[in-house]
Amino acid sequence: MRSAGVLHADTEILVPFFDVDTMHVVWHGHYVKYLEVARCALLDKIGHNYNQMVDSGYAWPVIDLQLRYVRGAVFGQRLNVRASLVEWENRLKINYLITDADTGERLTRASSVQVAVEVSSREMQLASPKVFTDAVERMLR
Repeated sequence: MRSAGVLHADTEILVPFFDVDTMHVVWHGHYVKYLEVARCALLDKIGHNYNQMVDSGYAWPVIDLQLRYVRGAVFGQRLNVRASLVEWENRLKINYLITDADTGERLTRASSVQVAVEVSSREMQLASPKVFTDAVERMLR
């Protein structure tokens, strides 16, 4: 069973025409973009978004991304993309669930893992920077 996470953010996306193929189904690569939109909403909610990460001296590259497609989204469909924070102390792991916004039908599930890299030294950190873990802890209180 996938962890629901300790915090989550929901984002609605209306599938645009330029994201679909000739069968009007979303091309598989565009789902990554939808995950990024939801991840940004989650980081905004935590109060430590990508701009704040860079300002604190850290970049957070994605080192692992997994997607499981259940049913293809189609042109004009309203999607709900939920990003749920699962791990944050040593790495940033987020689980995602993409559902039809009207019916709740599950379309895709995914997860991403990011690690902190100190910008000045380009060294990967073995633990998340305190500035990030403090932001998460504030939200959990």
